[in-house]
Amino acid sequence: MQLSVSHLGKAYAGRPVLDDVSFTLEPGERLLLLGPSGSGKSTLLNIVCALQTPDAGEVRLGDGLLAAPGGAPEGDALRRAHVAIIFQNLRLISALTVRGNLLLAQELQTGRRDAAACMMLLERLGLAHRAEARPFELSQGEAQRAAIARALVVRPALLIADEPTSALDHANARIVAELLDELAREAGASLLVATHDDRLAPFFARQLTLSAGRLAA
Repeated sequence: MQLSVSHLGKAYAGRPVLDDVSFTLEPGERLLLLGPSGSGKSTLLNIVCALQTPDAGEVRLGDGLLAAPGGAPEGDALRRAHVAIIFQNLRLISALTVRGNLLLAQELQTGRRDAAACMMLLERLGLAHRAEARPFELSQGEAQRAAIARALVVRPALLIADEPTSALDHANARIVAELLDELAREAGASLLVATHDDRLAPFFARQLTLSAGRLAA
């Protein structure tokens, strides 16, 4: 499914955060969005994920409208059906184990649970031995990898990641970057990663830079 972002604008208290941002992401394509903190990356991702409403422009996924200034009635349903998000603040459910977080994500997004697929993914991320741990028992790096596993386990059409390697050392950052690419390819998913982490640049043929709310190739 093609992601189309057209002329997005967003301001907070009169201060522009996004200014005429446009790009497309073809089915199966990978795109790295680079930019420093405060450049508007998280706001852009929130709009693309139908979690915020733009002041101008629109976001479409396939033939469906994800976000527009007047709202997008089908946006939430489109996100649930086709989009998986790795949030910067992780948002793991503290009352559940790592495995439980993955199983719940599967059930909410696909209507089923596949324990074997969950464990296979945790093993590939080096987290199988932490499957029964709760989020507060994990290191920051382990928690970030658990959040990545939770997003990937639903095999989305569009995978979006906000700073997925910010808490990881070089070795684990490379593992995660390669895994995001590999599993997105296996699922036929498009991949959009927003980060200030320059270590990810070698893994993406296509890159855009967001600076002061505007895009540059």
